[in-house]
Amino acid sequence: MHFWTKVLIAGLSLCPWHLAPAIGDDVKQVSVAGMQFAYVEAGQGDPVVLVHGGLQDYRFWNAHLPVFAKNHRVISYSRQNHFPNATSRGGLPDAAADVHGEDLAAILAGLGIRQAHIVAHSAGAHAALFFASNHPEMVKTLIVNEPPATGLLAGAPGGAEILNGWNVRFASTREAFRNGEIDAGLRLFAEAVGGPGTYDRRSESDRKMMSDNALSSVADVITTRPRPVFTCDMAKRISVPTLVTNGERSPEFFQRIVEELERCLPQRTRVKIADSSHTVPGEAPHAYDEAVLAFIASH
Repeated sequence: MHFWTKVLIAGLSLCPWHLAPAIGDDVKQVSVAGMQFAYVEAGQGDPVVLVHGGLQDYRFWNAHLPVFAKNHRVISYSRQNHFPNATSRGGLPDAAADVHGEDLAAILAGLGIRQAHIVAHSAGAHAALFFASNHPEMVKTLIVNEPPATGLLAGAPGGAEILNGWNVRFASTREAFRNGEIDAGLRLFAEAVGGPGTYDRRSESDRKMMSDNALSSVADVITTRPRPVFTCDMAKRISVPTLVTNGERSPEFFQRIVEELERCLPQRTRVKIADSSHTVPGEAPHAYDEAVLAFIASH
């Protein structure tokens, strides 16, 4: 799909939402193919595009923008069906990584960006893998933190057992969301990913962001849409330099996926961040930023 000829830009404008801006920048919106996506940007130079994970939005990267913006044009946007974009339980599921990847390609085209450094976390990293595999010409470097790319576990030694254990671990989370018990679902989600006490350790603003994006996760558990499968063969098509990060204390599920990415990606560097679990950019921001910026600078 050639986004430079297909995407119709409805224009960029300041957004009226009353949100906490990042380093003084106004929240803007880009209209692409009939949908609107909120974003903030700062700095000048080679573009760096930040892609958030599940139960998050553009605000997840607020603390990172001033660091990256010292030498780059940095853009952080909210994925489809995430705050402050239109959201609904019948909207696009958070796990629809293939569609989110195509959205990323369309957004870059809409912003006039032909090639960018892509920095992505969790479900956003899963989307970034699809994007990079299908649109390699738009990627300068790729940085992904612990994507839930379960397709990589298929055929891997012990992969079926790891995936089954992960599904069991999340069973109560899915049940809570399915029953409309949002607060319980948010707590269970955080602790399934990060361990006991994770939700209580989150700041009030982080818990508010999770609540603002709950409907995307509800959509995940009620959808009949098949989950997209990212494979090793797809990873082998990503020829750009790729940094794969993961937390020292992350669950085995993510550790094994990262190991498979390390095996399948042609040009990859792996960095394990100390004293962190799955949400590496939030738990160890200084170490994460240092690793990301060093990788970008070397390419």
